[in-house]
Amino acid sequence: MPELLRIANQATALTLSGGASLAPVDVAYETHGTFDGSNAVFICHPLTCDAHVAARGPHDDPGWWDVMVGPGRPIDTRRHFVICANVLGGCSGTTGAATRAADDAPWGARFPDVEISDMVAVHRRLLAALGIDRLHAVVGPSMGGCQALQWLLDHPADADRFVIIAGTARPSADNRAWNAVARHAILSDEGYRGGAYAPGPGPLAGLATARMIGHLTYLSETELERRFGPSAAGPHRGPSALASYLDHQGGKFVRRFDANAYLTLLGAVDRFDAFSRRSAVTTTPCPPRVLLVSLSGDRRFGRAHSEHIAAELAARGVEAAHHHETGSDLGHDAALLDQPELAARVADFLDLDTIQSLPRTGHAT
Repeated sequence: MPELLRIANQATALTLSGGASLAPVDVAYETHGTFDGSNAVFICHPLTCDAHVAARGPHDDPGWWDVMVGPGRPIDTRRHFVICANVLGGCSGTTGAATRAADDAPWGARFPDVEISDMVAVHRRLLAALGIDRLHAVVGPSMGGCQALQWLLDHPADADRFVIIAGTARPSADNRAWNAVARHAILSDEGYRGGAYAPGPGPLAGLATARMIGHLTYLSETELERRFGPSAAGPHRGPSALASYLDHQGGKFVRRFDANAYLTLLGAVDRFDAFSRRSAVTTTPCPPRVLLVSLSGDRRFGRAHSEHIAAELAARGVEAAHHHETGSDLGHDAALLDQPELAARVADFLDLDTIQSLPRTGHAT
């Protein structure tokens, strides 16, 4: 179970990017390993994940990134002190639409708009409360990569290196179109009730459909064909098998996620435009090291997104290594799956001895 820490109260309210003041703010987080003063790695989670990045032992529930985080894993908890926190606006412990406002009623649709930069601000307050003033690394896949990028731009001195896996600096029109259809599915469900639904029932059908829409974009066309096309084996073949698979994904999702929280996070991603304003990274005398990872078959944030980030960072004096994962064509979801090529690249980048042998002003390719 995650721990809960209050990082803002009425006297220390969090001022959001949009100007709203938010208090109280609680953060759900988990840690792994032992902090030695210089080995902290902050993991920023994807859209619908949470603070439980990895199992803490053989009897713990699996985490969403067990393949990457843990003893002997690429982000090795025997060497690194790993922190992962549920984002602001989420629904897994951190303050969001599903938590209670000052009037003791759920925030619901009243919860203010949250930006990626607000999520980073909460992460930084959490670290301050934990007594951590510098990180070995910030790592994030998907929406977590957006958080890592925002962190890099606004607070480059916070970490020695940043890893952005299948992230984006600005969602494409295609990305936002898929999100618009998912949003419509929720808002048009009669159970939504303007966002004032009671905890439990709510717009379950709409939320399930929204998840199905999103899930389709997480798998490559090749992977869908492999699983459900004419050459698929056994019961997985044909249209009914694909429909059943998507129904299953939607059903699982509504048991663990809140519709208003989903809308909050979709909005934050849609509005994200990392390079649209001035950033502190242009003035830092010693830029951090950056690794960008893109994934073959990624229909969300493919190679062009990483190349755009690299070009924009270069224009600001920050060189970035770009690794294009070719060992898999699963698509966006491959970021969270067992991918040996990706795992080895991340482990190498986070390794102190390897990094210290590189010039401070650039990266290995």
